[in-house]
Amino acid sequence: MRVLIVTHYFPPETGAPQARLSGLAATWAADGDEVTVLTGMPNHPTGVLPPAYRRAVLRRERLDGYRVLRTWLYATPNEGIARKTLGHLSFMASSVILGARPSGPADVVVVSSPTFFSIASGWLLARLKRARFVVEIRDLWPAIFVELGVLTNPLVIRALERLELAAYAAADEVVVVTEGFRADLVRRGVPPEKVHTIRNGVDVGRFAAAAETGSAAERRALRARLGAGPEDCLVLYAGTHGISQALTAIADAAAILDRPSGAGPVGAGSAAQRAAASRQPIRFAFVGDGADKRRLERRVAELGLGNVTLLPGVPNQEMPALLAAADICLVPLRKVPLFASFIPSKLFEYLAAGKAVIGSVAGEAARILAEAGAAVVPPEDSRSLAAAIAALAADPQLRAEMGRAGRSHVERCYDRAALAREYRKIL
Repeated sequence: MRVLIVTHYFPPETGAPQARLSGLAATWAADGDEVTVLTGMPNHPTGVLPPAYRRAVLRRERLDGYRVLRTWLYATPNEGIARKTLGHLSFMASSVILGARPSGPADVVVVSSPTFFSIASGWLLARLKRARFVVEIRDLWPAIFVELGVLTNPLVIRALERLELAAYAAADEVVVVTEGFRADLVRRGVPPEKVHTIRNGVDVGRFAAAAETGSAAERRALRARLGAGPEDCLVLYAGTHGISQALTAIADAAAILDRPSGAGPVGAGSAAQRAAASRQPIRFAFVGDGADKRRLERRVAELGLGNVTLLPGVPNQEMPALLAAADICLVPLRKVPLFASFIPSKLFEYLAAGKAVIGSVAGEAARILAEAGAAVVPPEDSRSLAAAIAALAADPQLRAEMGRAGRSHVERCYDRAALAREYRKIL
């Protein structure tokens, strides 16, 4: 097949859509398809273009057996609705005006949403090329912004909901990443036979190899950069610092464990405090960027935390080594009803890396983690999170057992190449 993928986000940017779509493209190309990715110049989430892409209008590349075609866009940081909207509108226009002819013929156009604007350009490109049109939904827009309080104007909400349903109606097929998303679409009138669930996954081989590479000195140096010594228990969150992740709740848990003999922000004398008092030091590292990072920085400063390190995001190729340096990895989400249908894609990488994982999640993500042998606590519950961390910090054998169980689970159920081939059957 000739497959055209249209996406606002793509490597060298890091994040869930970038990892998913580059993995799909590589697998389809390896299986013999002619794959082209139409995307913008990389700038997410900082809004800063790498030097090689500055002043470029159209850029052609080749990666892992497939073509990448990049068009100009208005680069902007991942904050502020007006500027972000301008950025997405600019790619909507440039992807069609600059990308329609160079992207060549296609049998199927796959567009990944968010955002609505990419769906519009994908639909137009599919019509121009007389190709089938597949819409992939990775987030429920605008519903998530309504629940988070970002959108409050009823007229705007209704207009966006109409656009959303129009996109589903225009698609030949719709692919979602969770069963909860599928149930939501079917409940709202999308024909069930049209909606397919292909969950996110992980390149299990890539993370397995990383755990065995690097010298002891390199691992010690990386742990030191993350704020942890050889005898410390290092708790890691690596990913987007957005309004959906509730990272300040992790900071509150860190405060409980930083003050085992005194009162933390959520009360004194807790089981987590007593447990931490007699066990190895627990250090926290947050690695990443996003719209909510400044709020996390303010919370850490307000609490005067000495056990927290804040670092910027790292390139995707550095992620296996980063996870290998951690003892415990965290998967947090806000306490929002809609998030019961969300699955943070980072959890698959954490499990593939053979790490003990604690999820502050509910619903579908909680079920996946429980099936993988990971620990689960209620979202935004700092006390429960601190207690779970303290218990795992005190039990290296349990951490190792959890890591082995999680690794085995993703090998069986969430290998990215196997999921890509299931996706290909839909195409």
